[in-house]
Amino acid sequence: MKFRRLVSIDELDFEKGKGLVPVVVQDFKSLRVLTLAYADREALEMTIKTGYAYFFRRSFGRVMKKGETSGNVQKVKDILVDCDMDAVLYLVEPKGPACHLGEETCFHNGLKDYAERKK
Repeated sequence: MKFRRLVSIDELDFEKGKGLVPVVVQDFKSLRVLTLAYADREALEMTIKTGYAYFFRRSFGRVMKKGETSGNVQKVKDILVDCDMDAVLYLVEPKGPACHLGEETCFHNGLKDYAERKK
């Protein structure tokens, strides 16, 4: 992939998200969106260092490796940064389902109000 430019972690705007940036996680082969998570600087640094996805788990109040409890890790193939420098995209090779409910993707529910409007 040709990049317009490479961005340093120091250029990311963690402050806009009160210390966190949203992380869209996408399967690098199918391009299916797997989940939306959040990373602080430490989580992003751990991801870069290890090659595996780390996130700041808001419900636990700490950085955790994806799959730490389930074993469903995500090998990071690339990291892209959005144009505003306040969100990132992890392209990953998933080992098992992304969702804690056992689904391939966390986006497995439809919005009832929209579905009913389409009828």
